[in-house]
Amino acid sequence: MSSDARRARYQLTFVVLAVGVSTFSLLQSLVSPVLALLQHNLHTNQGTVTWVLTAYLLSASVCTPILGRIGDMIGKKKVLVAVLATLALGSVLAALATSITVMIIARVIQGVGGGLIPLAFGIIRDEFPREKVPGAVGAIAALLAVGGGLGLVLAGPIVDLLDYHWLFWIPAGAMVAAAIATHYVVPESRVRTPGRISWLAAVLLSAWLVALLVAVSQAPAWGWASVTVLGLLAASVLLAASWVAVELRSRQPLIDMRMMRIPSVWTTNLVGFLFGVGMYSIFAFLPEFLQAPSSVGYGFSASITASGLILLPMSASMFGFGVFSGRLATRFTAKAVLVFGSALSVAPLLILAFAHGHIWQITVATFLLGAGFGLAFSAMSNIIVDSVPSSQTGVASGMNANIRTIGGSVGAAVMASVVTSGTLAGGLPTEASYTAGFALLAGALLLAALAGLLIPPLRGLRDPHQQEQAAMSHPELAIVAGGTVVGNDPE
Repeated sequence: MSSDARRARYQLTFVVLAVGVSTFSLLQSLVSPVLALLQHNLHTNQGTVTWVLTAYLLSASVCTPILGRIGDMIGKKKVLVAVLATLALGSVLAALATSITVMIIARVIQGVGGGLIPLAFGIIRDEFPREKVPGAVGAIAALLAVGGGLGLVLAGPIVDLLDYHWLFWIPAGAMVAAAIATHYVVPESRVRTPGRISWLAAVLLSAWLVALLVAVSQAPAWGWASVTVLGLLAASVLLAASWVAVELRSRQPLIDMRMMRIPSVWTTNLVGFLFGVGMYSIFAFLPEFLQAPSSVGYGFSASITASGLILLPMSASMFGFGVFSGRLATRFTAKAVLVFGSALSVAPLLILAFAHGHIWQITVATFLLGAGFGLAFSAMSNIIVDSVPSSQTGVASGMNANIRTIGGSVGAAVMASVVTSGTLAGGLPTEASYTAGFALLAGALLLAALAGLLIPPLRGLRDPHQQEQAAMSHPELAIVAGGTVVGNDPE
């Protein structure tokens, strides 16, 4: 099949991207409900088994922007096939792991899959008809969000019917199929950003992210005031400052700091950070709340499978409203949808904080949460894609995803500190601790809604003529829209 013929059949490209993105998203949360099981089977302790999550998070945070940049340079299809194959390899290794060391190495390899996010958004923007881009971006973003929740739902049934190894065998098979389909179905993008990788910038980016995420993920165990945590936080600040300085001096930066200063980019990234604080913390702590024994005064004594079923409305509404987000954005603007979705998420978090005594209350709250998450998550991705030239789509969307991940890491660490601040005789958190934690997350989403109001009106950059007009009217856009970038879009 010729490249033009494949380009015309963009629906098939969407299916392939959807399979890859949703499977990667599932891997983020499938293991969360079964950490205790992994701890037992891999003969390790609670502190070490948490690195099954931390290693994945660190690897994804480092690889996401770097692979997005490489895709912009050498071709998104080539990099996408390599990422899918690497993710399949990591999943096979995890399925075969008989020790915690091998499992952690496998999760580091799986984290390479973070590159799927910027690559998918970049391919959609390059290859889809212009009027189809908002809906497709919204749907892919919804799948990213839904996968995080759906993993919590599917983990129990998979372990009950098969065993925990199939939490990795199933994604491995899906990734192999997606890699083969990508080779034959997805066209190679005509949009390129010539240059080379600044490896010094890549090393510094990796270093400050590792220092930051290790500090916030381990702070509940080591103590926020411990010398190690404070040292890592200080190191992350110094390394981040060095990274920014290197990027500003570079003629071919890994991440264009001037692009990151575009008003619609930095404001959306601020929303993304706050949104990550709320969303990923819910994925991590709501199942624990549901699984707590009712004898302690809260919780429902739910099994892994039962807690997943209780959370099913959240996954369903997240996907439904996420897909619908693109249509709403076309009618009301993506900014309006983002602000509304963030604000909508506040009320259900307050329900979880102060009215969580019955299953129906949890169901209503999780349904509303899914709606708010789906709307905001998809709108956020559309704003980023619409804010930068096609040649910058991969790195811009990759950094937005990264910032959400960092927000989730910080939020989960702070939530863990709040929830564990008060404990019962058996070591379980008190009800008041969960109330304070859920109220804290409600505050984070309220701040996200307020931050969304700072996003300026979008000016389309997809059309070269619009790029030129924007560059003339707005100097901050001329920096990234000027030179070889303007007119580089074949459309």
